[in-house]
Amino acid sequence: MRNTPGTAWKMALAFSAVAAMAANPEPPGQKVAKYVFLFIGDGMAMPQISSAEVFSRAMSSKDIEIKRLGFTQFPVAGLTTTYDAGSFITDSASAGTALATGNKTLNGVINMDTSKTHTFKLITEYAHERGLKVGIVTTVSIDHATPASFYAKTPSRGNYYDISVQLGRSGVEYFGGGGFLQPRGKNNDQPDAIHLAQQAGYTFVNDKAAFLALKPGSGKILAVNHTLQDSASMPYEIDRSPDDLRLADYTRKGIELLSGNRKGFFMMVEGGKIDWACHANDAASSIRDTLAFDEAVHEAVAFAGRHPKDTLIVVTGDHECGGMTLGFAGTQYSTFFTRIAPQKMSFQRFNDEVVEPYKKATARDKARIGDLLPALRDAFGIDFAALSPGQKTQLEQAFRHTMGDDAAHPDQEGRFLLYGGYEPFTIKVTQLLNQSAGIGWTSYAHTGVPVATFALGVNQGLFAGYYDNTDIFRRLARTMGVASVNP
Repeated sequence: MRNTPGTAWKMALAFSAVAAMAANPEPPGQKVAKYVFLFIGDGMAMPQISSAEVFSRAMSSKDIEIKRLGFTQFPVAGLTTTYDAGSFITDSASAGTALATGNKTLNGVINMDTSKTHTFKLITEYAHERGLKVGIVTTVSIDHATPASFYAKTPSRGNYYDISVQLGRSGVEYFGGGGFLQPRGKNNDQPDAIHLAQQAGYTFVNDKAAFLALKPGSGKILAVNHTLQDSASMPYEIDRSPDDLRLADYTRKGIELLSGNRKGFFMMVEGGKIDWACHANDAASSIRDTLAFDEAVHEAVAFAGRHPKDTLIVVTGDHECGGMTLGFAGTQYSTFFTRIAPQKMSFQRFNDEVVEPYKKATARDKARIGDLLPALRDAFGIDFAALSPGQKTQLEQAFRHTMGDDAAHPDQEGRFLLYGGYEPFTIKVTQLLNQSAGIGWTSYAHTGVPVATFALGVNQGLFAGYYDNTDIFRRLARTMGVASVNP
């Protein structure tokens, strides 16, 4: 396991300054923070957090305990509702709007009202008015809903090119992580968004050495990871090579570049692929990305240890995804989280490197599930021969669906309930593996349960209790000394 946050967090939290922050919280609203971090685990609610903690403990001990993540040890915790203006189940655009502006809107809308005619003022705009610098970091594409919510305004999150053009006009000093979904528009016939950003004064970096060499005073930065996976995102943590940058690297560099500003900074950091893994019911990938997200938060905690009287760190989720739960009917009161440890790659990489090449090279009447069993064992640690008869039947049926045999399940509604919109064979593999570990799923989409919010630092007490996601904006704004905010 690449991430071993426990030791690092114990060292970070041992800083006397951080300990003082936890033991002597400031009275709510009595101080303005110079440095404010908002960490958003996309799709991350308590099931995702708990599964990462259970997995971490299971890898080191058979004791029935959890290994706490760093941010769950923060001195203040709360529960946050996530419904939007049209549904109890939000998407990332309406949730991002709530967090960035304090306003409810509809699914798919970014920083506009429900009529899609009135725009809202962003917390990043307020930050700039106060003289703060701003950083936006994500593991997904930089024009995706959550990062876009902190610099763009558009009636549809699908307006990727419009969002990317707004990036260059935003004045945000530091962008880091994923790339662009439509850098030259839907038809690939528009001015390149990266070139437009460069014309607006951004230095574009997509080389690891050049990124690491960036220093304060480099000006506005647009840093895109040199390795991109699905939909212009950074690789899943489980797929990351030793030479790839991590979310923590982009967070640490952002701190380095922004902290020289005399008036301070605001930074939003998103662990975006926690959500994507949960959409596909891939627990191992979700857990690894949650652990990587925790490591990124650690960078902020280390910084807070050096600036304890000036820093606030808030960690939250925008919604839950997948209806993930610790518990499955087939394992009843038991869990076996070590069973997902042999998984070496995400569902996405398995599709890209195993399933799709096989489909292209193999006629349907020549396809045999036995052809994929060695790759299945290598990628997921699954021994087909050891599966129950029912599990074998499910996997064989999914294989036939993958190879285009619609007669294997002519009911399209039933097929969706089995596989969502994902590759049938691959998602059935992750589902069977998860079920054997005692992990269940109810959906391929988001759910409406509250998320957990954690806080450390200046005015941390504001984030205790049970409140709405729009209140996070208001409490951040209060801590940042914003005098006038959105109604």
